[in-house]
Amino acid sequence: MRVDQRAPRLSVLIGAIGMSLFLQNYVLLSQTSNFLPFPAMLPEVPIPGPFQGLMNSAQLVIFITTAAVMVILTVLIKFTRMGKSMRATSQDRTMATLVGINVNRVISWTFVIGSFTAALGGILISSFIGQINFYIGFIAGIKAFVAAVLGGIGSVPGAVLGSLVLGMAEAYAAGYISSQYEDVFAFVILVFILIFKPSGLLGKPEVQKV
Repeated sequence: MRVDQRAPRLSVLIGAIGMSLFLQNYVLLSQTSNFLPFPAMLPEVPIPGPFQGLMNSAQLVIFITTAAVMVILTVLIKFTRMGKSMRATSQDRTMATLVGINVNRVISWTFVIGSFTAALGGILISSFIGQINFYIGFIAGIKAFVAAVLGGIGSVPGAVLGSLVLGMAEAYAAGYISSQYEDVFAFVILVFILIFKPSGLLGKPEVQKV
């Protein structure tokens, strides 16, 4: 992926959203709009110990996989050369280019890593639910974005914390208010977090230098 250095920073994001909409509608037209069965790839075995009764084996596999991916991403971003290049490119793309960082390669690898983690999450969610359709990724992506903003953009632990807070808020709201508006609560939380704490729960506020 080659990015024009003179293009606005949002152009890559807009291009990615446009491609996702194209692929989504391609699947809609080439396959079907109905839900299709997805094979149960997660094992169903009894869980002994303190987790018994709290979660099943499939949920435990998702929890362990999420924790492992979080640790790997944190190590990658903070301690590897590629991770440092990603952070430098995110902070100042022009200066990153001046110090010898191949910005286009960094952006390409960022999309590869993001697509891999999204595909892994999609497989886990679809296997747990047992069905899939062309629209399931859009809702998951919106909620992932809300969780990232809630936890703090740029913080991997913050994204995990934001997803836990979002999930618990949706569960309680659906139980005490109405399950028909379950997906609405994510947008309500997003609006409140952008108004009262734009940096997120674990994010650091940016300092504008004059």
